[in-house]
Amino acid sequence: MAFSRRPAVSGALALLALAAGGMSGCHRKSESATRIAVIGEPGAPWLPAQRNSLAGHLLSASLGEGLVSFDAEGKVVPGLAERWIVADDGQSYIFRLRGAAWADGQMSAESVRQGLRNAIAALKGTPEAPDFAAVEDIRAMTGRVIEIRLSRPMPQFLPLLALPEMALPPRQRLAGPMVLKQDGISAVLSPVPPEKRALPPLEDWARVAHPLRMSVMPAAQAIAAFNAGRLEMVLGGSFADLPSGGRTLLGKTTLRLDPVVGLFGLAVENEEGLLSSAALREALSMAIDRPAMTAQIGVPNWQNTTRLIAPGSAADTGLVIERWADMDLPARRTLAAQRVAQWVKVSGGPARLRVALPVGPGADALAARLRADFATIGVEVQRVDHKAPADLRLIDEVNGEPTPGWFLQRFGCALRPQACSPAADALTAQALDAPDANAARGLFAQAEGAMLGENLFLPLGAPVRWSLVAGDSLGFALNRWGLHSLPPMAIRSR
Repeated sequence: MAFSRRPAVSGALALLALAAGGMSGCHRKSESATRIAVIGEPGAPWLPAQRNSLAGHLLSASLGEGLVSFDAEGKVVPGLAERWIVADDGQSYIFRLRGAAWADGQMSAESVRQGLRNAIAALKGTPEAPDFAAVEDIRAMTGRVIEIRLSRPMPQFLPLLALPEMALPPRQRLAGPMVLKQDGISAVLSPVPPEKRALPPLEDWARVAHPLRMSVMPAAQAIAAFNAGRLEMVLGGSFADLPSGGRTLLGKTTLRLDPVVGLFGLAVENEEGLLSSAALREALSMAIDRPAMTAQIGVPNWQNTTRLIAPGSAADTGLVIERWADMDLPARRTLAAQRVAQWVKVSGGPARLRVALPVGPGADALAARLRADFATIGVEVQRVDHKAPADLRLIDEVNGEPTPGWFLQRFGCALRPQACSPAADALTAQALDAPDANAARGLFAQAEGAMLGENLFLPLGAPVRWSLVAGDSLGFALNRWGLHSLPPMAIRSR
């Protein structure tokens, strides 16, 4: 997701330890609204400068609505569309829109069509753009029926339509799931009664509907407020603001870890100097002590990897194995150091790399790990801001519906022309158009092999997504997206 590389804030170590130590009993209600903080840069997420953030995306999906949406568990549920069918072997998705929502004549299948086209166009140049590259046409078939035609079958297309980026803003009398009232730098989000959204009335609405008061704040500030009982939930935690030794915090009632997969590693941004050859880039990847990183992160069952596609995930072809299985770490580092020394001898330049990382205790631990590991092969690490020019940049992205193409297209030449593999691109394109699953599987495996051979991404392991939740009755559920929809949290029984 576009918000997955948002900056975090350091200083969360001690605060998170307290938060996970059983503080839920001290949370008091001073108002009827459930108090939620989303980790991010301070500011009002409804302002244009803040919209491309986790909080901004959550607001988009709360105030607007897509054809479909996510429930608390990350499952696809009806949105603007009351039902749908999939035809032509997964190349045609036909949606029937809710009827009464269009009674004012201001919204129609045609306006939804245009809204979807605008939403897809807005993704140009973002990591999400390849996910919608197969959209061939969007047609308004009748006033309440819309069809999306794809150039190839996409069994996992519905979850893409449920992403916050595809939520259409409310217009005229059409109400979204929630309405917002600004209150300084926080906002009160109130659920809209279902009958005002052309849905069947919900019995005892006044009792089960609860407003949410949402703020955006740095991790340390959010955790401190949670500890003090001023918040009932903190959303948006990532690896960057996860403290080292985090395993000692797990198993507590307040800390929740989402079962996510995706990309977590260092992407090459500058194919010059020390990164000018695949062999030199491989040397860096060989030097990393991934098992030590696993112990440092402290997340139970955290899976480190030397592969691009998450091993054991639904995207894994099963045809690619972990790299350097026949070499122990000292042997890998000896070979890597020889390559670096030869480059220094020939080039005369310093073996130094700029590595762009976010801020936060988890990122600090990663920086220390990389400095120590790269030092063993004679390479100096200069840490730079996550937005600054760099040689290597941390990629931390979640993939809720894992497919091989998702992993490979994140490094396609259309998105990353400065450091990509044309061979892997070509194989990925062939795999996406393959006539059957077995052919696609083999081509995807070849594409992953080509990418690994180029060493344009130094894989580390799985992403980490965490939240703090004070109790079990807040409408919160773990999900594979690491994305927690706000409307389900506002409809529950106390």
